[in-house]
Amino acid sequence: MRLPRTVPRSLAGQLFAMQALLVAAVVAGCALFTYASGRSQAEETAARQVRAAALAMAGSPSVREAIRTPDPSAVLQPYAERVRQDTGIAFVTIMDPRGVRWTHPDRTQIGRSFIGHTERALRGETFEETYTGTLGPSIRVVTPIHDGGRIVGLVSAGITVERVSTQVREQLGALGTAAGAALLIGALGTYVINARLRRHTHGMNARELSRMHTYHEATLHAVREGLLMLDGQRRVALINDAGRDLLGLDPGSVGRRVDELALPAPLTGALLASEPRVDEVHLTADRVIVVNTSPVVGGERRGTVVTLRDHTELQALSGELDSERGFTQALRSQAHEAANRLHTVVSLIELGRVDEAVDFATAELELAQVLTDRVVGAVAEPVLAALLLGKAAQANERGVELVLARDSLIDDGALPRSLAARDLVTILGNLIDNAVDAASEAGQDDGGPLPAQRTATRALVTVTARTDGGELLLRVADTGGGIGPDEADEVFARGWTTRGAGRGLGLALVRQAVHRNGGTVTLGRAADGGAEFTVRLPLAGRTAAVVAR
Repeated sequence: MRLPRTVPRSLAGQLFAMQALLVAAVVAGCALFTYASGRSQAEETAARQVRAAALAMAGSPSVREAIRTPDPSAVLQPYAERVRQDTGIAFVTIMDPRGVRWTHPDRTQIGRSFIGHTERALRGETFEETYTGTLGPSIRVVTPIHDGGRIVGLVSAGITVERVSTQVREQLGALGTAAGAALLIGALGTYVINARLRRHTHGMNARELSRMHTYHEATLHAVREGLLMLDGQRRVALINDAGRDLLGLDPGSVGRRVDELALPAPLTGALLASEPRVDEVHLTADRVIVVNTSPVVGGERRGTVVTLRDHTELQALSGELDSERGFTQALRSQAHEAANRLHTVVSLIELGRVDEAVDFATAELELAQVLTDRVVGAVAEPVLAALLLGKAAQANERGVELVLARDSLIDDGALPRSLAARDLVTILGNLIDNAVDAASEAGQDDGGPLPAQRTATRALVTVTARTDGGELLLRVADTGGGIGPDEADEVFARGWTTRGAGRGLGLALVRQAVHRNGGTVTLGRAADGGAEFTVRLPLAGRTAAVVAR
């Protein structure tokens, strides 16, 4: 038959038992020490008391005069009893040098020999001893009585050991009461403290707490999502490895306040907010993260639990998907236009106008082939070439002409593998999209007050892509309205836009991708008055900076 496994006592219960035993041991030790010290002190006090009485009687002139009388006992016995009663000692014995008693508490002992040692007293010493006499064991002092330079008698005063023990027992009783009260108070205090500890540890024992801590540490390091815990003063109480990577923090960030971590202001505001935040998108220097916060409350505000998810790649894929949608729409429009042109050529042939049909078809082919030849000849990087051709088709559908600057030139293999193609698409694609938007809006009319006074303007986006002194130079200029100097510092912030809600992430992603690759992005004014963005990415090394002018 197997015995049931005993459940380990909770940590609070173990601490309570240990503390109770410790308090009991301390109180018992103090009691024993006090008893031993009290007994020793009681014996010393009794010895001083009897010594004082013996010396006082030995030096009394009346005692010397009584010794000279024929019957010393008649005078000395009442005197000795009175001293004994007044001082509270057990006995006072006055005797002759031979040890024959003149006084004794028991009158029947008068005339008998003193039981004890007198040799040292006869040599003129006053000494102390513990000896068993007629009254039992006693602490006694024997001293000589001098008269004219000779010893005429001896005085012995003493107190019984039983009386000393009785005094110590009385003291021990009071000590026991005090010790019991101290033990009770200590036990109550220990119980209250451990009851609170039990609530905080949820009744778990040390092994369970250790196992939970081990799992806790393993989970923090294993989970890919960032986890950040803030205390009630908004200090970082805990952060896992993924959280430090997402926020770009060092291991010394634990214990620091959130507003001291140099995070972007919107993200700092979200972490300091008292209300929960759900799936908020925020940008750091290198990443797009989704933030969720949940306050921890339990009668009082305890802190905040923050989870962080990396959406950098997802956001980049979303941008690529938007570009693919744009390409699809452009191809659909081009297919529709190609069908119209083909019908035109066929109709001209049916009408017998073959020469006009050939001229029309040749002009259309030459117009479409010019940009393709220009891009393929200047940009050997396939990702950039494909992006430029696709964006040119999109721009054409919106009535904007996208041209490649004549000084554009990127040789095959000039770009290092460390420069991610996805980042190039993010940077150049967002800059071209913004430029096309600005050029198309400005190219609709010149802003005259009346329709008759408006004149059409050319909507143009010029792209420069070349390697320049160990850097990749990407420049996008448009013929739009440009960006005012008062907005130059804000264009790269998330949410800045001139085209309504739901926009304003493109330039923020551009800045992030540039920073991630150690480059710079600057904002200036184009020759035609529009905006001009210039990006420089190092082909080797990494020195990040973002400026606007």
